Amino acid sequence: MAPGHLTSVLKSLPGKPGVYKFFDAQGQLIYVGKARDLKKRVSSYFNKKDYENRKTMVLVSKIESIDFTVVDTELDALLLENSLIKEFQPRYNINLKDDKSYPYIRVTADRFPKVYAMRNPVKDGSEYFGPYASPKIMHTVLDLIRKLYPTRNCNLNLMPDAIEAGKFKICLEYQLGNCLGPCEGHQTEEAYNESIKNIKYLLKGHLGELKRKIKDEMQAAAAALQFEKAHELKEKFEALEKYRHKSTVISPTLGNLEVLGISSTDKYAFVNYLRVSEGIVISTHNMEVKKKLEETDAEILEQALGEMRSIYGKEGFKTVIVPFDCEFAEEGTEFVVPKQGDKRSLLELSLKNAMLFRQEKLNQYEKLNPEVRVDRLMEKMRSDLRLKEQPRHIECFDNSNFQGAYPVSACVVFKDGKPSKQDYRHFNVKTVEGPNDFATMQEVITRRYSRLVDENKSLPQLVVIDGGKGQLSAVVETLKELGLYGKMAVVGIAKRLEEIYYPGDPLPLYIDKKSETLKVIQQLRDEAHRFGITHHRKRRDKGTLKTELTEIEGIGNETARLLLKHFKSMKKIKEAAEIELAEVLGQKKAAVVYRYFRPEE
Repeated sequence: MAPGHLTSVLKSLPGKPGVYKFFDAQGQLIYVGKARDLKKRVSSYFNKKDYENRKTMVLVSKIESIDFTVVDTELDALLLENSLIKEFQPRYNINLKDDKSYPYIRVTADRFPKVYAMRNPVKDGSEYFGPYASPKIMHTVLDLIRKLYPTRNCNLNLMPDAIEAGKFKICLEYQLGNCLGPCEGHQTEEAYNESIKNIKYLLKGHLGELKRKIKDEMQAAAAALQFEKAHELKEKFEALEKYRHKSTVISPTLGNLEVLGISSTDKYAFVNYLRVSEGIVISTHNMEVKKKLEETDAEILEQALGEMRSIYGKEGFKTVIVPFDCEFAEEGTEFVVPKQGDKRSLLELSLKNAMLFRQEKLNQYEKLNPEVRVDRLMEKMRSDLRLKEQPRHIECFDNSNFQGAYPVSACVVFKDGKPSKQDYRHFNVKTVEGPNDFATMQEVITRRYSRLVDENKSLPQLVVIDGGKGQLSAVVETLKELGLYGKMAVVGIAKRLEEIYYPGDPLPLYIDKKSETLKVIQQLRDEAHRFGITHHRKRRDKGTLKTELTEIEGIGNETARLLLKHFKSMKKIKEAAEIELAEVLGQKKAAVVYRYFRPEE
């Protein structure tokens, strides 16, 4: 079992791919691991009765805190794990040597560029695509590219004058179809560069053309009964289905830079920091900041950057990626707000991790102090519903009737987002004849809030009406007559599309279907309907039973009420012995009721 202080962390872990880090009591990083599903993988360390080896058991016993970084794919997790292990060399990780670096596809900067695999990029103007966690996938892509767009693999200096002078001769690669012979002018430089452009396009992830071509070849091979070739093509097609051209974590063209992402609440800010060296993420760090003087996000990012510099230093890092324009400046440092490309991908990764870190911390706060959740929920509802104050006290009304008979209305009360059942109220409608929902709502609103005012009780901050514009208008008219309109917010909720209507606004508000605000409003509406319909059924059933009893000659409403109160149901009245009826009604009336239900006796 996980120690108590880690339980909330395990519950808050997302079921997404990423890298997790274990720290000991001294704050030292002791292990880095990757996971397809962070929640399942990290939890598995604490769910085992027996460990595969003593080393793992010792590792788990030393875990004091856990940090994690979310990425887009399992391959990204593998790459980030690799770079973090090399940078920090945690005690319980296998030591990875530099010769384990992952390969790239290189497009050289020559005239008539070459395309091939390379493990250690160099800064010579070439473009690199990758890295590839699976060399098999990389070679599949290279093979397919060569079939579609053959390029040279020689080292000839193909200058225009030398080509025109006929200094070069085509080689075997041309005869095999692996090169289109630019050395002898069989392929123009313009056509060659067009092929290179298409290759780069494909390497950036646009694989539709490659997949269509290999699928056509596979079907043609199967039709020609070349099953072995068809099977090879199928394996390549399936590899491409799983293929991602490059990692969002690593790009060799990025160089050295830092990334800051932030997610804020009124009281706290949560910052994620990524440090990228030579295109590789070498460090990640999360920071929690408690606001004291309503600091802006820009001010907090400036403070966070200073803190990270005190830990990691600044040397060699002159570019900082931030999510918005910042006024602060630092000599020799460029602050960039990327709109697209690899830098934008890194910023989005940092923002995603800041948001997850925020959620993890807020969940911990709410478990330790439930008032934190209430404050957050109330502020969320105030913002979503565009209210002037937090809806700490909400009342919701719903009407029920049966073809105009037995009309009732229910008022349910929520305080701090939870039902306050002792404050629920039923209303038996007295002044309305027939099925008139608007008039019923007006009577109930008048009775409810006239009484609250007379008794000098507090009014709710929000009134919710189960209905659309018509019911809402009727309530607004009544509140104006009472002099209460504007002293509490009032909205209507239509059932079909969960639309929120406001007085005087013909257009409804649509709240996010996953929002906590909408869930509370729906719970209010459903609770009002349940409470109201339960009371309505009881009243209707009692009315129906009394009608049946009062049809007996000599039995009036009061006698029927006494019978129902004593026997609880019509079934028990019918089954009662005459002596039992006599205990309630006396011998004479008991005999009448008894003979009515047993005319054959």
